[in-house]
Amino acid sequence: MLEYNEVKERKYIVFDDEPYEVLTSHVFRKQQRKPVNATELRNLISGRVVEHSFQVSDKVEEAEIAKKPVKFIYQSKGEYWFCDIKNPADRFKLTPEQIGDVQIKFLKPNLEIDLLMFGDPNAEGGTGKGTVIGVKLPIKVELKVTEAADAVKGNTVSGGSKAVTLETGAEIYVPMFINQGDVLRINTETGEYVERVGK
Repeated sequence: MLEYNEVKERKYIVFDDEPYEVLTSHVFRKQQRKPVNATELRNLISGRVVEHSFQVSDKVEEAEIAKKPVKFIYQSKGEYWFCDIKNPADRFKLTPEQIGDVQIKFLKPNLEIDLLMFGDPNAEGGTGKGTVIGVKLPIKVELKVTEAADAVKGNTVSGGSKAVTLETGAEIYVPMFINQGDVLRINTETGEYVERVGK
């Protein structure tokens, strides 16, 4: 069980009998009153975001989230197919909602990720291993630039960045010196360029 002030960002909790991820938390005291923890929570099943303030007397159950390594195979007609790393014949699909807006842009074939599951791993669910609530990509992935406009001399007024398209179809902003064919390291949590790692 977590105390009210232990409900922090990136924690998974059970709230109203469902799993939630803590997006933001802020512990503060209103005048002479007891402190509260104002949080923003995302329901891991429906994706709905709610705000809730936990009081000093509140105790919160930490959600048991199981991780299972899987491999992304391909995407077709809005369906994202994965397989068990140990058993490639064990295939299953996930919806874009289960994957998440930011991470979905950086999925490339053969990328190994963690499948996040809530509840009894032996219960029936999306993969027969509990309820699938999402995926976790490696924090950094390497992707090739497939489209990049040439840098124009003197065009650094806009902060010196330009939009490029990656091999997954994602569009991100990068420094002017990045060219088509470069391999970039991307932060999958923020969706931002980290560094150029090769050509």
